[in-house]
Amino acid sequence: MAELKDAHIVEIPVDEEHQQQKLICAIQNHPLSEISNSPGHLLLLKLWQREEDLFGRRIAIKENRMNSIKSELFEICCFFVMFHGIFLTLLFTSSVNSTEEHTTCRKWWMPSIISAVGSAVFVVLVQMKSMMYWKVWSQLQRERNDNRAVSRCIQELRMKGSSFDLSKEPHSGKRMKSSSVEIKWKPVTFFSHYLITICLFCFSGLLFPASRFILCGGF
Repeated sequence: MAELKDAHIVEIPVDEEHQQQKLICAIQNHPLSEISNSPGHLLLLKLWQREEDLFGRRIAIKENRMNSIKSELFEICCFFVMFHGIFLTLLFTSSVNSTEEHTTCRKWWMPSIISAVGSAVFVVLVQMKSMMYWKVWSQLQRERNDNRAVSRCIQELRMKGSSFDLSKEPHSGKRMKSSSVEIKWKPVTFFSHYLITICLFCFSGLLFPASRFILCGGF
């Protein structure tokens, strides 16, 4: 017990200066420090960051544009339904109140033409908006691919530092498709893109003989 009491705790001094030097060396060897010390790499990093910011703004603008086109398509479809609802209501009312049923039946083609012309206007508007929507969609996909390519290059530059190749350029990866695959999926893509237009067109075709059915009481 006496030997334990007489024992002393020996403190080993820590070489703080040596640790500071190691820390400074680690900071100097960090890729970001290498980039800041290299004018070419620093300029490239700033250019890519600016380009990435521009891509982000363009993507936001195109997304807002697509949402706006969706709202316009919905409004056109609502007006299409309202037009035919009012048209059929007026046609049915006129057929009920008409005293000369035979004369009214002979003129069934006149309201049918009016219905067809009104439907054609709405179908054309929907087709134009649909084409505009998918055009913006394809532009948005390209912007996103380019933005991802720039982001990957920025990340690689930050990781490699001064060892990064300055001649490297962002390349968006695009999967090549064979012509047979494109031909196979082209009709499916067309129907999926213009499904609203096709539905309105078919509905308009069904409504065309409705005037004769209402005015003549059958076919």
